[in-house]
Amino acid sequence: MKDRVQELKRPADKADGECDVLAKLAETPEQDRAMAKRLHAIIKTSAPALSPRTWYGMPAYARDGNVVCFFQSAQTKLTSAAQARIVALVKKLRAEFATGPG
Repeated sequence: MKDRVQELKRPADKADGECDVLAKLAETPEQDRAMAKRLHAIIKTSAPALSPRTWYGMPAYARDGNVVCFFQSAQTKLTSAAQARIVALVKKLRAEFATGPG
């Protein structure tokens, strides 16, 4: 909760958000760090309109201030199939953002 309070006090700035996310990724347990960095790269490439930020101390990505996805360390492996699914989901989100609601 302390992380969340600090996040709310900071202005929403994409550059600061990127720094915060990269700092959190560096703190991620070694087993998850490579996966977290790959996810960060996938999201930045597949949905550049999403802004990196932290959310309750976790790396997250937002659109218009609303978090649409976040990374929580779970000490699991990112398989090729899971990565392909994530890319598809992020691209679907990007398409939905482009067309608007409903």
